[in-house]
Amino acid sequence: VGYSKERRVDPQIIVGLLVDRAGFPLEIGCWEGNKAETTTMLPIIRQFQARHSIQAMVVVADAGMLSAGNLKDLHEAGLRFIVGSRATKAPADLASHFRWHGDAFTDAQVIDTITPRVATTTARGVNDEKKRAEPVWDPAVHERSWRAVWAYSAKRAARDAKTLTLQENRAKAVIAREKAARTPRFVTVKNGSRSLDETSLARARRVVGLKGYVTNIPATVMPAGEVIASYHELWHVEASFRMSKSDLRARPIFHHTRDAIEAHLTIVFAALAVARYLQDTTGMSIKKIVNTLRPLQHVTVRIAGHEHLAHDPLTPTAETILDALDLRAQ
Repeated sequence: VGYSKERRVDPQIIVGLLVDRAGFPLEIGCWEGNKAETTTMLPIIRQFQARHSIQAMVVVADAGMLSAGNLKDLHEAGLRFIVGSRATKAPADLASHFRWHGDAFTDAQVIDTITPRVATTTARGVNDEKKRAEPVWDPAVHERSWRAVWAYSAKRAARDAKTLTLQENRAKAVIAREKAARTPRFVTVKNGSRSLDETSLARARRVVGLKGYVTNIPATVMPAGEVIASYHELWHVEASFRMSKSDLRARPIFHHTRDAIEAHLTIVFAALAVARYLQDTTGMSIKKIVNTLRPLQHVTVRIAGHEHLAHDPLTPTAETILDALDLRAQ
């Protein structure tokens, strides 16, 4: 039993799924349910490398996998990475920008700068805000930092501002005793008295619309736009996870031994590979493919020693699927 986002208290396992940029599954692994997610990324990557003798890879992961130890291990293993950064790091990473340009951004604006490798390292130690020009990350020069790319989106800013307003109203309601809840964001408790954390709220509003990306790929190898585009391909990972959970019924798992659990996951993994192939080849969702082909039957009936064949006529959608898979001849 470990941490559960759904607050479950029954035994669980952690599943690691490695996919390519299109969402096709490459490797799967599992660990005990009380193992932290941040410690599972590197083992699954090393397992895949060893299995296929691969040296060069670019690993893309979300902010949940962002830990100083993970990034250091990936870098020392000779791997390139692109991971999401937390918005709380924006004020330090963009201190120079805020000083020289203020906190106004234009839609789709991108700032290529650097960020400390370790959270305890001060931003001033790696990025001198007295200099107007943002530093260009060089692994040989900036040994205490990674490359950081920050992008601003007006659409994201509107969404973030709306979320912050809801959080502020919830905090005020809790402070006024109008709403009973656990201490929400932007509420501080001092000597048993609750108050609105104006400083944190102002800091959060200052960085609305910003999204950060941390990488060890130099700008000469991959420009900022490509870094951002590569990270945005993570939606394929989420799609594969959703498919395995819902369409392929990966859970619940009614097994108690490692061999049985791994056998279950192997079947799900193989089914996911087939499903992704079918989707990529036909351009249709796996749900639509199944719903289209499931009603079709081919029956052989023996009457008085003679065989009679009966089958449902193919629908236009079924014909499209079979043509895409080059199965009409069969």
